[in-house]
Amino acid sequence: MKRYLAIDIGASSGRHIVGWKDNGELRTEEVYRFPNGVSETDGHLCWDTEALVSHVKTGIEKARERFEIESLSIDTWGVDYVLLKGDETVYPMYAYRDGRTEAVIPEVHRRMAFSELYRRTGIQFQPFNTVYQLYADKIAGRLEGVTDFLMIPEYLLYRLCGAKSHEYTNATTGGMVSTKTGEYDPAIIKAMDLPRHLFRKLQQPGTVIGSYEGIKAVLCATHDTGSAVEGIPMEGNHPYISSGTWSLLGVKTEKPINDEASRAANWSNEGGVGYNRYQKNIMGMWLVNRLRDELCPGKPWNEITAEAEQSTFEETVDANASAFLAPKSMVEAFDAALSVKPRTIGDYFRCAYHSLALSYKNAIAELERNTQTWYDRLYIVGGGARNAFLSRLTEEATGKQVIALPIEATALGNLKIQMEADT
Repeated sequence: MKRYLAIDIGASSGRHIVGWKDNGELRTEEVYRFPNGVSETDGHLCWDTEALVSHVKTGIEKARERFEIESLSIDTWGVDYVLLKGDETVYPMYAYRDGRTEAVIPEVHRRMAFSELYRRTGIQFQPFNTVYQLYADKIAGRLEGVTDFLMIPEYLLYRLCGAKSHEYTNATTGGMVSTKTGEYDPAIIKAMDLPRHLFRKLQQPGTVIGSYEGIKAVLCATHDTGSAVEGIPMEGNHPYISSGTWSLLGVKTEKPINDEASRAANWSNEGGVGYNRYQKNIMGMWLVNRLRDELCPGKPWNEITAEAEQSTFEETVDANASAFLAPKSMVEAFDAALSVKPRTIGDYFRCAYHSLALSYKNAIAELERNTQTWYDRLYIVGGGARNAFLSRLTEEATGKQVIALPIEATALGNLKIQMEADT
């Protein structure tokens, strides 16, 4: 019986999950879990790449202690990358929440207007898109002598097997891949005066790129949402929310929708496994995670949601407002946005959950207008799917049947792609 290893790394934690087929059903077992997070270096938010590499290798060894592993693959969040000079890593590795791109965004848009960037790529504006990060590196002189840039999962795979790969679904998150060709857009690269040699031909999910100590290294959909959508046991085609630090809300479409209405509403068209993912990156569990860190660290989530349910606080905030992206204090950000200050812990969390549900409602209404399709149900996977209170508020706000699946959808999609590559 063949076993496969999915290494799924999010912004706050990572996990190694072994999967296999048993009488046609996919079985899984988590063998290792580790923390992740940004740290501050010289006033910037950065990822600890060496810690990630160490945890990846430790988890693989934990898996091998129990199972014979046929192949492995890694998925993470999108947009972030590592620079290389040959085989030498360039430090630091900046995190998407760092504010270093703010100063260069106007210059990027002077070189190519955002309307044209969107027409070419279909990717929503986010200040941390790869195109802005790379231009910030160029201005800072960080690209001098650089031979490669690898998105984070591709970098981790490189550290395992030595192959420098560029996977399609992850590359599309950065705002530089053409919707027409499915490759990096040379017009954008030229407009930004970026080194052409950094942008290699993109590879599709399922590509075997090498091996690590006898285990095949495979590209899954290395952007975690790409794998998560593959892992949803969905009947038909319906909107989904991959609920983690961010909420990725979208639907599968046959081709990109990059018209003016989509641009104005800031919708993205990201690569899927044989389809387009028309989706929007909106606020997720970041809100409540940060509130918990400040108000009641370590308090069980079931107790927090029970207090939120008992609260009668009804005011809400715009969950997607920039004030909530990376505040020094999430509590102070809520206080500043509200006309009435919450009095209890339950008040803060009820406000946060209710605000998230309303943001889902607004996003789904846009989705239906832009796709000219009405949907009667909504699938939720990821961490937020475990929160029955949030699911109920979402059902009430949207009027959709909410199907919350508290499953490791990303790991399941990762494993599914590896298994299909092995047939």
